Order: sequence, then C-alpha cells, then structure tokens
Amino acid sequence: MLIGEYEHSLDAKGRLIMPAKIREDIGEKFIITKGLDGCLFGFSQNEWTNFEEKLKTLPLTNKNARDFVRFFLSGAIECEIDKQGRFLIASNLREYANMEKEAVIIGVGTRIEIWNKDKWKKYNSEENISADEIAENMTMLGI
Repeated sequence: MLIGEYEHSLDAKGRLIMPAKIREDIGEKFIITKGLDGCLFGFSQNEWTNFEEKLKTLPLTNKNARDFVRFFLSGAIECEIDKQGRFLIASNLREYANMEKEAVIIGVGTRIEIWNKDKWKKYNSEENISADEIAENMTMLGI
C-alpha cells in the first residue's frame, strides 16, 4: 500500500527522487498522468492496468465519459526509475501541476500523488481541510 508524505526537489532536468518506501510498492516502471486537484497521479503498472480497464467500461456516447478518459490518457507517460532513484517528469506534466523546484509525493493507497509543495501546503491547510467535516461527509459513502 502506498502511504506517507515525502518532500523532494526537482533537478534542472525535471527529475525527482522516488522515496525508497514508495519505490518498493510502485515498482521500477510506473505511469504518471494528470491528476485531480492540480496534482499528478502515479500508478504501478498493475494499478494502471486496473484503472484502464475501468476507463474502457465508460460509454463512448457520453461526452463526460469521453472527456474523463481523454484527461487521464492524453497526459499519461511511462516512467522508469534510474540508478540514483530518480524519474523524469515530462514537461507537459510539470507545467500542468506547476512543478518548478519543490515537490511533495504522497501515497494514497493504490496510487501516489505528486504536488507542487506550496500548492500541497495550501490544499492541506487547516483553512482548506477540516478532518471533522471530511469524516461527517464520509457517512454518505458508507464509511
């Protein structure tokens, strides 16, 4: 299971270090793509296959479904971790997520999210997220 929060800096070429604990679960080759909330999503090969299978079930005749599939697949790229534990984030994905220098990698179960550090701090701030409010809303999902 992918868990934890790790801060790292991008190098001049747009490479980021994959934390060792995350690397064990995500593998040496994985997929990153545009994510929701302005971050990037990263999937192990197996989880990406599962995600793709779900996308294939969406109706081609539904515009929202087509938009959803395009959003995730058009930006997807396979990444490989080098001998120094780094991986390259493509320029279009760095631009989408406003990745310049500092990044945060978080594990969220079946995927990772890669955030611009400042955007993550703002998103994760007490003004933005109330644990009590989130917990109350989870009852609608059966949790």
